[in-house]
Amino acid sequence: MPGTNLTREEARTRADLLRVDAYDIELDLSSPREGGTFRSTTVVRFTATTPGADTFIDLVAPSVEEITLNGAPLDPSTFADSRIPLPNLAAENELRVVADCAYTNTGEGLHLFVDPVDGETYLYTQFEVPDARRVFANFEQPDLKASFAFTVTAPRGWVVVSNSPTPEPVGEGDTQVWKFEPTGRISTYITALIAGPYVGVFDTYENGEQRVPLGVYCRPSLREFLDAEAIFEVTKQGFDYFQEKFDYPYPFAKYDQLFVPEFNAGAMENAGAVTFRDQYVFRSKVTDAAYEARAATILHELAHMWFGDLVTMEWWNDLWLNESFATFAEAVCQAEAPGSRWPQSWTTFANQMKTWAYRQDQLPSTHPIMADINDLEDVQVNFDGITYAKGASVLKQLVAYVGQDAFFQGVQAYFKRHAWGNTRLGDLLGALEEASGRDLKAWSKSWLETAGINVLRPSIVLNTDGEIESFAVLQEAPALPAGAKGEAVLRPHRIAIGLYELADGALVRTDRIELDVDGPRTEVPELVGRHRPAVVLLNDDDLSYAKIRLDEDSMAVVTEHLGGFAESLPRALCWASAWDMTRDGELAARDYLSLALSGIGRESDIGVVQSVQRQVKLALDAYADPDWREEGLTRWAAAAEEHLRAAEPGSDHQLAWARALASVARTDGQLALLAGLLDGSVEIKGLAVDTELRWTLLTRLSATGRADEAAVAAELERDNTAAGQEHAATCRAARPTAEAKAEAWAAVVESDKLTNYVQEAVIAGFQQSDQRELLAPYAAKYFAAVKGVWETRSHEISQQIIVGLYPALQVSEATLAATDAWLAEAEPAPALRRQVVEARAGVERALKAQAVDRAAGGR
Repeated sequence: MPGTNLTREEARTRADLLRVDAYDIELDLSSPREGGTFRSTTVVRFTATTPGADTFIDLVAPSVEEITLNGAPLDPSTFADSRIPLPNLAAENELRVVADCAYTNTGEGLHLFVDPVDGETYLYTQFEVPDARRVFANFEQPDLKASFAFTVTAPRGWVVVSNSPTPEPVGEGDTQVWKFEPTGRISTYITALIAGPYVGVFDTYENGEQRVPLGVYCRPSLREFLDAEAIFEVTKQGFDYFQEKFDYPYPFAKYDQLFVPEFNAGAMENAGAVTFRDQYVFRSKVTDAAYEARAATILHELAHMWFGDLVTMEWWNDLWLNESFATFAEAVCQAEAPGSRWPQSWTTFANQMKTWAYRQDQLPSTHPIMADINDLEDVQVNFDGITYAKGASVLKQLVAYVGQDAFFQGVQAYFKRHAWGNTRLGDLLGALEEASGRDLKAWSKSWLETAGINVLRPSIVLNTDGEIESFAVLQEAPALPAGAKGEAVLRPHRIAIGLYELADGALVRTDRIELDVDGPRTEVPELVGRHRPAVVLLNDDDLSYAKIRLDEDSMAVVTEHLGGFAESLPRALCWASAWDMTRDGELAARDYLSLALSGIGRESDIGVVQSVQRQVKLALDAYADPDWREEGLTRWAAAAEEHLRAAEPGSDHQLAWARALASVARTDGQLALLAGLLDGSVEIKGLAVDTELRWTLLTRLSATGRADEAAVAAELERDNTAAGQEHAATCRAARPTAEAKAEAWAAVVESDKLTNYVQEAVIAGFQQSDQRELLAPYAAKYFAAVKGVWETRSHEISQQIIVGLYPALQVSEATLAATDAWLAEAEPAPALRRQVVEARAGVERALKAQAVDRAAGGR
């Protein structure tokens, strides 16, 4: 995407030259129904360290009408490649830019959405990484902080929310004006504007003399589903916990949380005005895992108010610090905050975040946690499992290493020292060193500046009496994937070893030893002379970041009694270990299926159940021998139906199994069951076939040819909402016909009219694992189109297409060869290359796993 990039060196040069004082931004949103453009007027005041020097300001807009620098007009035609040149600066400067900026339907910049339910227009901004410049001219880099004062003209009756408290609007006609007070000194990417006829629910956080106004907003069409009290409850728990642990009061004047349509991410930490995807307003029954995930997101964004907004990274190479800290903070708050509904949050962390991190860290694009970010295109593809999940895992390891009290003491000093400023990693490590008395330079070098993942295995030697003669922890550093930069290294690990015995079918921890592991072999003399327990679990309590392997005897016991662990975390660790082994080709897909079938029925943690369900489906679709795959899918579908019928009526497990069956149903009887649930002719006690479940059922029936266009149209008439339109698009793209696939491909690749959410829905329907032959011709079409997509679409839209339409279902050497040929011939930009190389790695891994499963079939 030429003309919109910014390099680190350019940003550094500009930061050395400028100090930005304040922005006054006027936006005229009075005619949003017409779409197209809106008038944006920016006045920015800044100083220059070198009078007479030149610089530039950033703007992405269809046109610029006026540029005035220090009272002198500049030629608007100098605006090019998203930059306005600013020549011959004075010591103190004032710049005025008047531009016509564009509304978007991609979730970037100022997104415009029309709700089909009420026909009203809803706007919101999304600026991270570099999209504030789509709304107003600015110096788009995090270390040029300033105060921001927004003045907004919008239709009468609208709600307008920004970082500062919402003022009373003025004006007598059809439009009114909202003039917001200036913010504190913040970065451009966390400014925000949300406007439209949203509805709000209000409360106040109170702590002694402190009063923080709270607001929760959504569209009127979702108001009946908005459980604001539950959202406020989690928010207040977060306020209590973070203010105590950070020893710094919440730094902004109010705290609004806005659930907005067609939002690309989970949420965004705009200072005092956090935006969330409005799927978090649940229209239908969801499992407790969904509520836990929403609460985690709420706490993640709240933690960002301190770590990210109050104190901000200097450049995007420290993005990981923002995201890792917030990810760690969400989990520790859920685990420890008084009254939390989810004290088992570390189980979810191990089960989901760690799995994401392990997958990302084994891709050819793996990188150190502290990534080398040369430009904006680098950072836009770096919101990944290393930046979030591995980083948070390593912070958890750091807390175990220095102690939680010392960790938070260091964080407190960091906030006080750098409030309203910008920092580098060394600033945080310095504060932690002061608080803990530990030298963290070697730790940082091992954990933050190297890529890859370690494997820990126990080495147990018994004497003739069954007592432990020697016990050691072996550490391996598998070679980094081909193409990855750097070398694999061994690291220091702080871990616990859990010893478990069987008692009446239950696995009970009888002892726990905590120790430091370093180098290839670490002896554990404390275990010598003891009777060998039934299960030895390395990294119990999940303190460190490493793949764990069980010894042969422990694996045999866990295979038979995985559900016997009294606590959810050791179960999650064993499930994760088995999944790692399956992905790594150490455990055949059919054996993982057997493990799941024997253990999932006793798994009480609904989040773990749903993760295992997804992993089994992926194992069968991607890692199973193609000649055996159908047998495996048939076994899994039969088990899903059995668990659905046996589940407690109305339970989360019942809903999870209904969805699992809907993803895999294949026999006439199973598909008839889905159809019967949909039309009401079949009932399963306690199962609410509500709006979202109906679409789930219909999607599978569409993909198998059991539901036609009339059925989709009828369902859309029942649910003619934005979500309903998206589901209908998925159903239509999922139909098993050449015509349906051609229509879907044309809508996504050959046209650019779809909104971000509808495009995502079409891609989801297009890629059906039971339709490999039908999709095979699109592999060549993908490689013919993908570079043009990258060059002509926005980042979010192009990434959906590049990742979503890659021929991942065509697991063959031919797909690898076609990818390699394209990489050699197309000369893709680094960010595009990375996305395609990551997709290729999935096919390569699947080929290896399929060979392992094929060999297992011959046992």
